Amino acid sequence: MKVIAIIPARGGSKGVPHKNLITLGNKPLIQHAVSCALNSLLVDKVVLTSDSDIILEKVEEAKKLVKIKRPEALATDKSSVTGAVQHVLDTFPGYDLVVLLQPTSPLRTSKDLDLIIDEFKKDANLDGVISTVPLIDMHPARMYNLSEDAMMEPYQEGGETLRRQDLKPVYYRNGCFYAVRVSAFIKENTFMVAHKKAYIMDSKWLANIDDERDVLLTRYLYDLWIKENS
Repeated sequence: MKVIAIIPARGGSKGVPHKNLITLGNKPLIQHAVSCALNSLLVDKVVLTSDSDIILEKVEEAKKLVKIKRPEALATDKSSVTGAVQHVLDTFPGYDLVVLLQPTSPLRTSKDLDLIIDEFKKDANLDGVISTVPLIDMHPARMYNLSEDAMMEPYQEGGETLRRQDLKPVYYRNGCFYAVRVSAFIKENTFMVAHKKAYIMDSKWLANIDDERDVLLTRYLYDLWIKENS
């Protein structure tokens, strides 16, 4: 099974300017994503795709790594990541499995990546594996819809009075890994293919950078995460 890992990194960002270049442990987020893929024992090729020359230049050269300039039409605020991935697959055909690593979800390991790829070896019918974390504190039973006069209506019936320990966990996509068979990706044009399973990660390390608050939390968590995973 030939595996290609893709790191998508646009130059533009409204929430956090140049967020893919934010440093974490003296390395930009894009380098963390690239290193995770390069250190995998099962990934054959790593592709960094970006519309930004600055981003492409920031990442260190490596044997399995290819850096490609993304067409501007695939790098607008309205562009879907699937378009960028399809561009890579058209450029480098012949792969069986594609793994997407978003730079903005950096707390992950190459061991996680290899365990995810192994899932496809165990089950020939499996089309996708998505990394998730269990959620309790942000459970739908603790969420509400509000009427125009701010009256609260439970988002999920029957759970608002339950104790935390009595709630059945729900699972949230943490953004670290999206792995899909290339045949399923082409057929369904999405990483959220119909026949997929969860790869469950530790919610203690949930970090997904979309705003300045996320940057602060991720930097704090990173130091602790490094100590536990060194």
